[in-house]
Amino acid sequence: MQSSLFVSDLHLGEARPEANERFFSFIEGPASAAAAVYILGDLFEYWIGDDDLDEPFHALIGGFLRNLSRSGVSLYVMHGNRDFLMGERFCAATGARLLEDPTVIDAGGVRTLLMHGDTLCTDDRDYQEWREIAHSEAWQRQFLAQPLSLRRDAMTSLREKSKKALKTKPAKIMDVNPDAVREAFRRHDVSRMIHGHTHLPGDEVLEVDGRRCERWVLPDWYGSGGYLELSGSRPRLVRFG
Repeated sequence: MQSSLFVSDLHLGEARPEANERFFSFIEGPASAAAAVYILGDLFEYWIGDDDLDEPFHALIGGFLRNLSRSGVSLYVMHGNRDFLMGERFCAATGARLLEDPTVIDAGGVRTLLMHGDTLCTDDRDYQEWREIAHSEAWQRQFLAQPLSLRRDAMTSLREKSKKALKTKPAKIMDVNPDAVREAFRRHDVSRMIHGHTHLPGDEVLEVDGRRCERWVLPDWYGSGGYLELSGSRPRLVRFG
């Protein structure tokens, strides 16, 4: 039985050659033998618009994804908090299908909720306020109207501000809120959830309204990296290295 593979938080960029090499090996190895590959956000360290797809590094990554989809593997991508400006041109160039966040799929006969995971971190109110602004049509239209060079400078500045803010925030508020997790299980009537974003990989079994549910958190690729493999009904977390 062919498997479905789930990854998130790769944060690929020219400054991270080890992660890039892991990505190339993943695409040419496990991903090439899968039925489907789901990238649940933050494929890149940042994304400033699809017109930056021609940049050599982005074109290289896009080429690997295009070869994967052309080989017959179903490729899906979801926006993360770093690459929410990915759009139709990126999908056309790579053969990927853009998924809404959240999306429910049938995975091994189990209704499974796919998310990036940032919307579950409701205790981080500053981030949630910023997310609402950045996902608005007005903000995106204004940002994308700027030249690439200005957008790149703006994103670099935002990243620096974010790094400073993270140092002052308690770790607890950057993790998922338990009530938000349970509400997501209820709202979407699922018994399995897969997401990334928190960089706290693992699995959790919890009871929601008397029903057994499981939450799988994908590893980030700042460390050793990895992916979730689903072949049949039971997921398996695979770590590199």
